[in-house]
Amino acid sequence: MSISQNLLLTIALAPLAGAIVAGLAGKAVGQRGAHTVTILGVLIAFIGSAMVLYQVSGGARFNDTIYQWAVVGKLVMEVGFMVDGLTAMMMVVVTFVSLMVHVYTIGYMAGDPGYQRFFSYISLFTFSMLMLVMSNNFLQLFFGWEAVGLVSYLLIGFWFKKPTAIFANMKAFLVNRVGDFGFILGIGLVMAYAGSLNYAEVFAKAPEIAKLTFPYPTWGGDWMLITVICICLFIGAMGKSAQFPLHVWLPDSMEGPTPISALIHAATMVTAGIFMVARMSPLFELSDTALNFVLVIGAITALFMGFLGIIQNDIKRVVAYSTLSQLGYMTVALGASAYGVAVFHLMTHAFFKALLFLAAGSVIIGMHHDQDIRNMGGLRKHMPITWITALLGSLALIGTPLFAGFYSKDSIILAVEASNLPGTPFAVFAVVAGVFVTAFYSFRMYFLVFHGEERFHHKPFPPNDAPEDDHAHDDHGDHHDATPRESPWVVTAPLVLLAIPSVVIGFMAIQPMLFGDLLKDAIVVDTARHPAMAVLSEGFHGAAAMALHGLQTLPFWLASAGVFCAWLFYLKMPAIPAALDRWLKPLRTVLENKYYLDWFNEHVLAAGARLIGTGLWKGGDQMLIDGALVNGSASLVGRIAGYARQLQSGHLYQYALVMLLGIFFLLTWQLWPYFSGLMR
Repeated sequence: MSISQNLLLTIALAPLAGAIVAGLAGKAVGQRGAHTVTILGVLIAFIGSAMVLYQVSGGARFNDTIYQWAVVGKLVMEVGFMVDGLTAMMMVVVTFVSLMVHVYTIGYMAGDPGYQRFFSYISLFTFSMLMLVMSNNFLQLFFGWEAVGLVSYLLIGFWFKKPTAIFANMKAFLVNRVGDFGFILGIGLVMAYAGSLNYAEVFAKAPEIAKLTFPYPTWGGDWMLITVICICLFIGAMGKSAQFPLHVWLPDSMEGPTPISALIHAATMVTAGIFMVARMSPLFELSDTALNFVLVIGAITALFMGFLGIIQNDIKRVVAYSTLSQLGYMTVALGASAYGVAVFHLMTHAFFKALLFLAAGSVIIGMHHDQDIRNMGGLRKHMPITWITALLGSLALIGTPLFAGFYSKDSIILAVEASNLPGTPFAVFAVVAGVFVTAFYSFRMYFLVFHGEERFHHKPFPPNDAPEDDHAHDDHGDHHDATPRESPWVVTAPLVLLAIPSVVIGFMAIQPMLFGDLLKDAIVVDTARHPAMAVLSEGFHGAAAMALHGLQTLPFWLASAGVFCAWLFYLKMPAIPAALDRWLKPLRTVLENKYYLDWFNEHVLAAGARLIGTGLWKGGDQMLIDGALVNGSASLVGRIAGYARQLQSGHLYQYALVMLLGIFFLLTWQLWPYFSGLMR
């Protein structure tokens, strides 16, 4: 059974059509026309994706070329789709979350002068991500990879008159170029040694590539070629999926409007790296070194990015650091060869993280764009729908039994414990300790925003974080009344629709995704060498039994302790965190400076690069090339010509004298041997 090619083309091109109409004919169609055509395009893509997922669950598959546009030697450049369980799941997640964000944007961006432009961008973002996940070859994968990077640059800097937004989008662009450099090196090595960019052909040759060694000796021996390929590919994932130390761009991406924060963090750009590594499982399974590298990087990100969430006071940045930490969990699962668990957490996380971002945006609307959680409090009675949906999203995030996040996060912890890689002990500590950290900072934000004393009456109102000429418009409340109000239905409806899968999708999907046939032919695991999935399968006795058992496990009690500490510190005894802040001020300074990575990047890496560039410019370009070679040779010719001009007097007798002297010297040179012989 095969999937219709026309259906797949419709899914991919419908968001692109909406983006083109809204972008190029925005003034003609107006705001209503722009959001109508883009929402319609994404709705068509979502309905089609749901149909594809239904067909795939029944055994349908698709892997074929749609259009071949160039052949260079053995290299075939083509557009093609590969649709299996992994692709179909990603298509549904991307289009559903994008649809919710599109609807939400109607309310959030109301009155913004860039309204049509924003809808064009987010629809183009959806198209780019679909091309990435549906591709059947590395070239198309790279196209989607770079396209989501480009559109994220446009969206993070959407309010382009705001200096911090311009800095943030440039930072995201440059950091991702570092990752993409490694990514394209990996693709180049694949092409060089596999002779193809088609997934199926590359995977078929993977065992042969695994026998090759990299021709450059390092530390007394050669590297396995497959290890070099996988690490290069993963460096690309480190940039896109914001893994340490290439994570620094993601918190600053909060400078963009909240809807795009939800789209980037939940379903599109940051999930691209996780999806790519899962898709490349036939390659990664052949290199324990690469898997261990992935495991350790993920563990560092999961734990240490969570610590940064504890000290954030911007509501969006708290959720952003939560995303970083959860991406670390997904990466740890990839390193443990639990690829199915990683994409399962990707799927559940997409729903509850989109919910949390959009709920944060609803709070920001109610607070007239004040994002500081210290100025909130008591919003539960003013914004009941936002409150209950944010609570459900937070419970899912911390892994409360029966909620979506519980099934995926606990599965990650169990999979890591079953791993036999050298980095496993550290990874286990990181993901287990991260449970407490996640619960603490999540409910710190929740309690400060929705419970306790109402603090929004105590300060001048409102400190608008967005540029006045771009997004100061606010039709959701009276600027002269500081009391927050519930957001309109176009904002709250997506919250409700996202809250439903945030609660139930884990219970429903764990069996088919982890232990069924949905991902069976999409992911390759060598269970003899990497037993994590086999151990999980042996211990799984149903979703309900897993939830009941979860009430007795260490992660549940750590999460409960995190919630309790947040309640105690920020509602009952706020003197405790104030005292800890004084006692642990050096540690707080380190956290506030984000481990000084931004300082290191700016003052060491960037400054060093500028120093090298200046040296090459001054010494190489100006002194050597311009000064010595170009200008120097011209100067030498000029000096020689100047001396020659001194000899050109214009007097005939001088020329005759020179000619006679020349003849005399020539004769002397020629006859000298003869006369010297006579003299002897």
